[in-house]
Parts: sequence; C-alpha cells; structure tokens
Amino acid sequence: MDVLPVEIESAGAQRYTYEIDGWGMGEVTVAGSLLLAHDLASPGRRAGADLATHVLSPTTSVVPPTTGVVPPTTPKGGTNPPEVTLLDDCAPVCADFVSDFVRRVRRQLAGVETSYADVRVDLSWCSAFQAELAAALLAVPWGEVVSYGELAALAGRPGAARAAGSFCAQNRFALVMPCHRVVGAAGIGGYGDSGVGLKRRLLSLEGVEL
Repeated sequence: MDVLPVEIESAGAQRYTYEIDGWGMGEVTVAGSLLLAHDLASPGRRAGADLATHVLSPTTSVVPPTTGVVPPTTPKGGTNPPEVTLLDDCAPVCADFVSDFVRRVRRQLAGVETSYADVRVDLSWCSAFQAELAAALLAVPWGEVVSYGELAALAGRPGAARAAGSFCAQNRFALVMPCHRVVGAAGIGGYGDSGVGLKRRLLSLEGVEL
C-alpha cells in the first residue's frame, strides 16, 4: 500500500456509487487507480439520481460515464474529499479499478478475509505524523484490534491517543484504512456518525466480539 502523500491537484476524479444488500449504498471516489475516498455502504444514503455519479449495480456493472462537477459528500468521520470533476478520458481505468475494489468490499462485508494491500490511497492531506498513523493503521491485520494509544505508539508518538482518535475520525478510506479495528482503552470506542453498532458489526465479521 502506498502511504506517501500523492499530489492530486491536477488529477481528474470520478465518483461511483454501489449498493450491497443488507448494507445499503456507498461511494467510491477515484482518480484513475488512486483512491481519493471510500464511503462505506449505508442504508441512509440515496441513490443520488440528481448527481453526476456513475452507478455500480449489485453485479458491479458500470454505467457509461458522464461529465460534470460533483459536490463532495462527507465521509464517515467528518472531513470532505476534494472537489470532484468527472473526466471521460480516465473512465475505463477508473471503471476497472472501481469494479475490482467493490468486489473486495462485497467479500469483506460477507465475512471473507480481504486485503487492500495493493490499493493506492491519496494521503496528500496528511501531516507527517498523520502519514505515520496511516502506515500503522494499514498494518493492523484482519481479526485484530489496537487501542488509540497503541496506534499512536506504533506511529512513534506514545501518549498521543487523542491525536490518533482524531485521525481515525477523519478517515476517508473506510475498510481500506481499517479504523474499525481501533478501540478505546476501556471499550469499543466510537465510530463517527456511523455509530458503534456498525463498528461492532464490522468487527464481528472478523471474529472480534466487543
């Protein structure tokens, strides 16, 4: 996994929506094969027919791309992804990448151990310490959890549990950067606007009961 900041100011981006039975609708925002944001499937999300998005069916077929400007959504945790301009010339690359990515998401949400180790993520918004937190978080394996304090220590800043918690709250990459595997010292901890119930459900898929 590429955890170095990537300059994306001039990159075209595309947003796709997908739907998974029992989970709801999610979004993936990409620039070619670079992941800019992943918003986990949620029953509260609309299909977004009024937005210039590309919709993936439950079998991951891709609607031909359109061109336009899409206002950013707010991913789980709070920060906004970059403004998104849809460009036709990267559509085939984006579509292939997103189709494969969503297949992996489907597997994980079905309880199958899944890896995103080869998925490049945009960390151009990260400070140096946040990049270290990202690297530490990406290394937390399936079926294991760490506390916010342990995550901070793994990133080289013991005692920075609050900063680690803030970083997880700003996470743009649900599942890929598995902040659901980071828990409180005395319990499961929070999970942004999505709520503890979803965090517990994701951990349960990995055999972790909290």
